[in-house]
Amino acid sequence: MVIKFFILIMARYSSKRVDRYRKSTPKPISEIIGKVIHDLGLGSRIKEYEIIDLWSRIVGNQIAKVTSAESIRDGKLIVRVKHPTWRNELLFLKRGIIEKINKEMNQEIIKDIYFK
Repeated sequence: MVIKFFILIMARYSSKRVDRYRKSTPKPISEIIGKVIHDLGLGSRIKEYEIIDLWSRIVGNQIAKVTSAESIRDGKLIVRVKHPTWRNELLFLKRGIIEKINKEMNQEIIKDIYFK
């Protein structure tokens, strides 16, 4: 998912901006991609998609079986829950889940979770 997003952005990226990265010595592709992501301000959006992709690993199998991370807006993670009883339980676990996610990402990305 992150790769598809990046390819779409790269398609929009003008050749004028890419020209400034051309030097006489070759650069590693990871360095070039990092500069492009930084220049376009996409770092936080990529981290958000990464959280959604890693949801089951972060929360564990038991919670992942009854939930799915859907989207992130303004630091708020939207999670769909299959059963109302699980939703109530997750409300009690919310603070711990937020801390776990932010620790996994090495920065504070998620400020709140909305279970629906």
